[in-house]
Amino acid sequence: MPAPWADRVQVGSMVRIALNGRRVGGWVTTLDTKAPTGVSVAPLTKLSGVGPSADMIDLGRWAAWRWAGRLATFLTTASPPGMVDHLPTRSLGGSRQPLTRFLSQRTEFDEHFDRPRTVLRLPPTADPYPVALAAAARGDALILCPSVAAARDLAVRLKRAGAKIALHPRDWALAAAGGVSVVGTRAAAFAPLPALAAVVVIDEHDEAFQNEGSPTWHARDVALERARRARVPAVMTSPCPSLESVLRSPLVTVSRTDERAGWPIVEVIDRRDDDIGRTGLYSEALVRGLRTAGRSVCVLNRTARAGLLACRQCGEITSCDACAAAVVEAEAGTLVCRRCGVTRPVVCQTCGASKLANLRQGIGRAREELEALLGEPVAELSAATRGADPPSTRVVVGTEAALHQIDSAALVAFLEIDQELLASRYRAAEQSLGLLARAARLVGPRGGGGRILCQTRVPDHEVLRAATLADPGIVMEAERARRAVTGFPPAVTMALVGGPAAGEYVERVGTPLGIEIRQRDDSWLLVADDRKLLLDTLAAVDRPPGRLRLQIDPMRLS
Repeated sequence: MPAPWADRVQVGSMVRIALNGRRVGGWVTTLDTKAPTGVSVAPLTKLSGVGPSADMIDLGRWAAWRWAGRLATFLTTASPPGMVDHLPTRSLGGSRQPLTRFLSQRTEFDEHFDRPRTVLRLPPTADPYPVALAAAARGDALILCPSVAAARDLAVRLKRAGAKIALHPRDWALAAAGGVSVVGTRAAAFAPLPALAAVVVIDEHDEAFQNEGSPTWHARDVALERARRARVPAVMTSPCPSLESVLRSPLVTVSRTDERAGWPIVEVIDRRDDDIGRTGLYSEALVRGLRTAGRSVCVLNRTARAGLLACRQCGEITSCDACAAAVVEAEAGTLVCRRCGVTRPVVCQTCGASKLANLRQGIGRAREELEALLGEPVAELSAATRGADPPSTRVVVGTEAALHQIDSAALVAFLEIDQELLASRYRAAEQSLGLLARAARLVGPRGGGGRILCQTRVPDHEVLRAATLADPGIVMEAERARRAVTGFPPAVTMALVGGPAAGEYVERVGTPLGIEIRQRDDSWLLVADDRKLLLDTLAAVDRPPGRLRLQIDPMRLS
């Protein structure tokens, strides 16, 4: 360390060193150390700025173990988006100022922060703002939202209430100075907060909180670990809490009256008696609803879904006898489940017929048919249209991305909800209920005139019963039993290993007792009942050269 920097460099400082002819960035993780024997040291070439604190470095080490990743990945997330030379003066008085304004807005959710950890099940149309306000009133709170728009809106509302707020990552330096509450999305789980007082995770079930790439770290779990280390309360809100959260935290619900009022009317259209060849994708009830409603959104996911097979005679969807997922025709005379691998003959388990119809159809064709049926223009929405101006047509059709591009609607129609209910992903039921909860926010609460239509050939599915009865606990109980039987998280811990170096990596893992290794095409799945055993084993393996993709408990594993 150059002498002039001695009073400026600290644990977490971002620096550069000369390495192989170029200057490489890094972080100071330890001070006052000695080089091992035989190792020569070189001087730092640049002091770039302030970085994550020692606490965040320790949290990064934990996250690297928890998701089998590299420490540098998490230190990058915990660092400011741009170089910060120094921190601003700490906000005196903390985020509780002005205290009188907070005391005049005490909410019914304050009591939930008297426990170490709580899952708060709120109906989808309920406003989570009072929960965030209660957290900010306790001091410097960490508040995570699933989207940038939600974080910005919440930050503005809290500022108007008198709270001192830092919006992550823009206000990283302000947060690091202390005396503010931090509002942000996934990366804000690693935001600097010197005096953490409370944690809130809004819509903890939302998949946006899990990193899509490797490592598959989850912001909810990072935030909960921060709360545990700081010994502060954590409250997670959701209209349909994940099984992982409910199993490890007390569940609190609002009254049945309030929960029913917070869900819209959900109508299930049973299509088992429809002639598949004649009616196609649109039932008479659906067409009537679209013709008489106001702004309408039709949802049809066309990508990353297995084609559904329905019996031509009785209309029942063919599904797996073991795990209830949809099956596909693998070869002549054989049906196979993509989730658990069970095979059986091409026979309807309801009536015994052997003639099946493929129900798959994309949104492009759906738009054309809707325009012909309704006699008016229909817009098409998907992930590719995100950021474009909202369509002016009364009716739109699209993938689930449409639910994030439209602010409100009188009707949301799921043209083929069975694609979600029976998907091969082990979390299909939870994800389907999450889609219905998202749709509920578009149409508004019960009594507001909006409604959700679901076309299905499995009308008794627990997700549809949960939505119509406004009781998400129905899905939770079914999922708890199903995953215990089929062996999926959180009943077990899984590591999916892929990439060119995956084979050599798995060879280095060996065959440790208590870990099952399954080969899946060009990847491997490592499964263990003991999470610590699996993660400790992975942490002890030297990574081979080459690209390696390690995913711990990926949410969309089939």
